[in-house]
Amino acid sequence: MALRRLQTLRSLYRTAGIRESSYLLGSSRSYSTAISNVPELNQRSVSSCLYKAHNAFPLTRGSTMPLRSTMAAELLIFSNDTRSLSTQVKAPPQARQMGALKVSMTSPGFIYEPYAPREQIPFWRRWFTRSGWKRTKGDIILELKSAYAINKLRKSGYSKQKFYNEAVELYKEINTLMANGDKSLLRKAVTEKMYSALKNEIKQRESVWSEVYWEMIMPVVKMRTLRARLIGVDRNDLNKVFIQLTLEFLTKQKFEAYDSKGDVVAGDKSKEVLVRDIWVFEKSLFHPGAYWRLCGRISTKSS
Repeated sequence: MALRRLQTLRSLYRTAGIRESSYLLGSSRSYSTAISNVPELNQRSVSSCLYKAHNAFPLTRGSTMPLRSTMAAELLIFSNDTRSLSTQVKAPPQARQMGALKVSMTSPGFIYEPYAPREQIPFWRRWFTRSGWKRTKGDIILELKSAYAINKLRKSGYSKQKFYNEAVELYKEINTLMANGDKSLLRKAVTEKMYSALKNEIKQRESVWSEVYWEMIMPVVKMRTLRARLIGVDRNDLNKVFIQLTLEFLTKQKFEAYDSKGDVVAGDKSKEVLVRDIWVFEKSLFHPGAYWRLCGRISTKSS
């Protein structure tokens, strides 16, 4: 009897170990593993308009997807028996093999869990159906992850109003640099991957329009934070993280494009146009002197 109990305990222990290991690798179905989805993002540049954003990509379930920048995304869920609502990013394999080389990552190179609007569901369905309970649980997890990220950011001296002012200036600056085709200054305001995408957009736009006029009318009509996420880079140090904040901008803008002869071929700078953009800003919380940069844009077509 004692032997049988011992075998049963060992079987349960092994099962728990397998589940925890599976959870750390990102394969999950339960409530605790709902935060293990890491998308592979592909950016597609557009040349038809200055403000068109990149398409958002859905989350992938079941396994961690490889990144084109040769970095692997891996979830950091448990550390010191506590739950972490952040993602861990590994350095490239070549760099990990060089023990004497200290790798300094300036950006993860992807947007973790890109924002997508949630479909509205009736009250009765949310609280009186199994699918509604599941949806509510998912909504709570999303909000908890944002709250955790914001709380982590506040410890570094974050001020919402100060950040919003900085984000608006950065929004104006990047759009102005795009309109002027100033690639050298643009490089400092965006991440490496984003710079490559914007540089291609400028090249394609210049093949169609010789010059562009762009202006934003202040103040901003509306601005709000849609999502906050943390991305860890060191399993043993939870302070080594990047933070990504997704902001929605609703602004009045003026736009006009010209051909090589100086004739207007698109837009009208005498008219104000209401434009909605969703941008993702990123900052390192462990690099000295780190500052906010644009790391991605999300399409507003389906929002």
